[in-house]
Amino acid sequence: MTAIKLDFDKQDGLVPVIVTDHETGQVLMLAYMNEESYELTLKTKQMHYWSRSRNELWHKGATSGHYQHVKSIKTDCDRDTLLIAVEQEGAACHTGAYSCFFNDILD
Repeated sequence: MTAIKLDFDKQDGLVPVIVTDHETGQVLMLAYMNEESYELTLKTKQMHYWSRSRNELWHKGATSGHYQHVKSIKTDCDRDTLLIAVEQEGAACHTGAYSCFFNDILD
C-alpha cells in the first residue's frame, strides 16, 4: 500500500473512515483516524483509529480479539474520507453485533 496524503486539516486533524466487509460490502462501522492511526494502519495492515471519546489511539481488536485486517483502502475525491474493506474477526460493534448498523429507522 502506498500512503496517499490525506487532508487531515478540515476536521480537527481527523478523517472519517467507513469500514466494510471485504466479501459482502456490508457497512460494519464508522470511525475516525488521525495521521498516526492512518500510518499505523498502513504499516500493520490492521485497523487503528483515533478514539474521540477517549482521546487516544485505538487498535481495533487489541482488547476484544475482534481484529480488522485491511484488504483495500480507497479515498474520496477530496481525500478527506476513507473507505476501507476489511476481513472482520468476530464482531465489529462494541455491542457484540457483527455490524454497528442494525437499528432500523425506515425500512
